[in-house]
Amino acid sequence: PRNKCGNQKSCPQNYFAFKIISGAANVVGPSICFEDLVLMSSVKNNIGRGLNIALVNGTTGQLLKTNTFDMYSG
Repeated sequence: PRNKCGNQKSCPQNYFAFKIISGAANVVGPSICFEDLVLMSSVKNNIGRGLNIALVNGTTGQLLKTNTFDMYSG
């Protein structure tokens, strides 16, 4: 059986499944998956150079906000 976000193991009950991929230079972009829903990726065109952040409600799992912080340019 397939697990949420392509994880190797399923999460225990009352836990959220997530997977964060940092990417590799300009070859593979970063992505954030939460509960089998891709929140940020190059396909969604909402990632950038630096830190990519997805703010999620820890109780409901609802996505509140996404943002990118470019640490290179200051």
